[in-house]
Amino acid sequence: MKFAKIVFWVAGIWGVLVLVPLFFIFDLIGQKDPPAITHPGFFYGFAAVGLAWQIAFMFIARDPIRFRPLMIPSTVEKFGYGITVVVLVLQARMHASDLVFAATDLLLGVLFVAAYLRTPARST
Repeated sequence: MKFAKIVFWVAGIWGVLVLVPLFFIFDLIGQKDPPAITHPGFFYGFAAVGLAWQIAFMFIARDPIRFRPLMIPSTVEKFGYGITVVVLVLQARMHASDLVFAATDLLLGVLFVAAYLRTPARST
C-alpha cells in the first residue's frame, strides 16, 4: 500500500506541475510551435480534465485501498496520452521531443498497474 501512495502522490504532483502552466502559455505555444492553436476549448478542456485527474491521483494516494477501483481509469488516462503521443510522433504530427512527456506518462501507467496489483482489494 505504501508503494501505491508514493506512486500516486508523485503522479499527482508531477501532473499539477506540468499542467498548470498550460493555462498561462496558450499564445506562447502558437509562437514557439506554429501554427497557433485554433480550438481553445479543446486546449483548455484538455488542461482542465488533466488537472482534475491529478487531484484524483492525490485522493487515491491518501487511501489506496478505498480508491483502488479508480486505479483502473487512472491507467487509461496515462496510457491513453502516452500511446497517443507515440503514434502522433511516428506519423510526424508531433515533435520527437514530446516523447519525454509521453514516456513519463507511460512509465507512470506501468507503475499504476503495479500499484493496482500490489494493493489489496477492499474487504467488505
